[in-house]
This record gives sequence, structure tokens and C-alpha cells, in this order.
Amino acid sequence: MTCYDRRDLGLLLLRLGTGGVLAAHGTQKLFGWFGGGGIEGTGQFMDSIGYAPGKVSAAAAGVAETGGGLLLALGLATPAAGAAAAGAMAGASAVHAPNGFFNQEGGFEYAASLGLTAAGLAVSGPGRLSLDHLLGHAVDRRWMVPAALGVTAAVTAMAVGARSRRLRKAREGEQGALFE
Repeated sequence: MTCYDRRDLGLLLLRLGTGGVLAAHGTQKLFGWFGGGGIEGTGQFMDSIGYAPGKVSAAAAGVAETGGGLLLALGLATPAAGAAAAGAMAGASAVHAPNGFFNQEGGFEYAASLGLTAAGLAVSGPGRLSLDHLLGHAVDRRWMVPAALGVTAAVTAMAVGARSRRLRKAREGEQGALFE
């Protein structure tokens, strides 16, 4: 019988907690569970905040959160799972950043915390209490960490950049108040 150390137990708790929260958020987007808007409602919201097309953006965010969260919780394909979840949370952080840091003010604190935890798990690995370990790390190789994080960073930068361009273009021609 294998003896697991505190690190393995700690990673299991981080994976289960973070993965569970991410999966729940993703199912709100995909299926409307837990009071979410489903693809239709979330798609409309995504359009309203500049992520277009809305339904595609809702599906991408929902799959990254649900799939990434479930895989993190299981400790399977940990580099890809953590990177996908971190990318989704980077996109959410971009939406909340104008409101400052703290969540109570609508800031990016919560999304950033989930994203950084997911990225940290991608880098650290899942520990021995995981499907990756059970399967001999077949989908958790060292080279997969920079590859998954690099691809996710590039895709996220393109999506957030396209959103920023759409928002800037929408604001063109608007005149603000001359006097406050």
C-alpha cells in the first residue's frame, strides 16, 4: 500500500475545490444549472460585454470551465485542464478589471484567484492521488505544461484583444459630458 504525504492530500483538496467550483460555473453557462443562463442567456450576456459571437463565447467559456474543472478534480490531463480553466478566468478577469480588485465591488479578485489556482495546479501537477498518476502520467508530461499554458495564453490574448477592440469601436463617436 502506498503512503500518501501531505502534499498529495493538499493537491487533492485544491483540485477538488477549484475543479468543483469551476465545473459548477461552467454548467451554469452550458446548461443553465444552479441559476445560470444556459447557452442562450449567457450568449446574450457575452454579446453585451463584447465577447462575440455570444453563443460561441458562452460555449467556449462553459466548456473550458466545466471540462477544465472536472479534469482538475479528477487529476486527469492536468496541464491542459489547468490551462483551459486559467484561460477562461483570464477572460473573466478582463471583464471585471475596470471595477478594481475586490469582488464585493465587482472586481476581478474571484476570477483571478480561480485562474491562478488552476494555473498553479497545471504547473505543480496533480499529485499521487490522481488519475494522471494512476495512468502513468500519459497525458501529464513535462512538455505539456508550457505547451498548454502557451497555447492558452495566445488564444486568451486574441479573445480578450478582440473584445477590447470591439468595445473601443463601440465607444467611438460617443461624446462624454463636457462638464460634470
